[in-house]
Amino acid sequence: MALDASREFSLSRTAMKAELLDAETELKLAYAWRDDRDEAALHRLITAYMRLAISMAAKFRRYGAPMNDLVQEAGLGLMKAADKFDPDRGVRFSTYAVWWIKASIQDYVMRNWSMVRTGSTSSQKSLFFNMRRVQARLEREAAAQGEKLDRHQLHQLISTEIGVPLRDVEMMEGRLSGSDFSLNATQSVDDEGREWIDALEDESAQAADLVEETHDREQLRAWLLAAMQGLSDRERFIVRERKLRDQPRTLESLGGELGLSKERVRQLEAVAFQKMRKSLESQSREVQHFL
Repeated sequence: MALDASREFSLSRTAMKAELLDAETELKLAYAWRDDRDEAALHRLITAYMRLAISMAAKFRRYGAPMNDLVQEAGLGLMKAADKFDPDRGVRFSTYAVWWIKASIQDYVMRNWSMVRTGSTSSQKSLFFNMRRVQARLEREAAAQGEKLDRHQLHQLISTEIGVPLRDVEMMEGRLSGSDFSLNATQSVDDEGREWIDALEDESAQAADLVEETHDREQLRAWLLAAMQGLSDRERFIVRERKLRDQPRTLESLGGELGLSKERVRQLEAVAFQKMRKSLESQSREVQHFL
């Protein structure tokens, strides 16, 4: 920790001693890097604006990330800005670099806030960094008017204020409400080492469910076989070819094989299904009566 603090102080001191670039010098350095890939010009440009990167990184310390990591991410954003900067647009490099530095730091903070990915859309990012501030202001304004907002009203106002969907507000509320906890942590000292993971519901099929499912499947198979036995040979052949094959045959192909028209095959199929339906209903009633 002491080494980190010393390194942070050294980096800040070095950045504060860096030269201040005027607009003309800044433009020359930008052209030298863009057109000639002059690394010395790039280094001078980056060094001059490192104080800006450090200043922006310091604003995100409240999210719990180490300052050295924040500065490193800010530096990466600064280098991306230098690589993509177009001096022909007539904009100061510092103005352009602010966006890249901020985006780099925000992405880092959101990636490391939780093991569960917080999100990277513009609405989710806006919520992550603004929700608590907007919520506090809305609650103060309501209190000043003698009102008290419930959770749903507050979420709706935040959604309108920031311009994001209500579902995103509700999702982010859950993400920001607490830190990550290990499922292998014990629930309490008095619980003989019982871990939270032991309290999770087992979603796999239970033995009783498997037995019941197997019994029902066998019962249905027996009913279907009995229903098939009540059909004529030709009806049984049509049902088997039309419904029990991996690739069911067409009425036309069956008609050609049986020497019947397509319409006649369809009629025989309908009759067969009607017989099977009556048989299944009869067996079902018998089982219900027995139970």
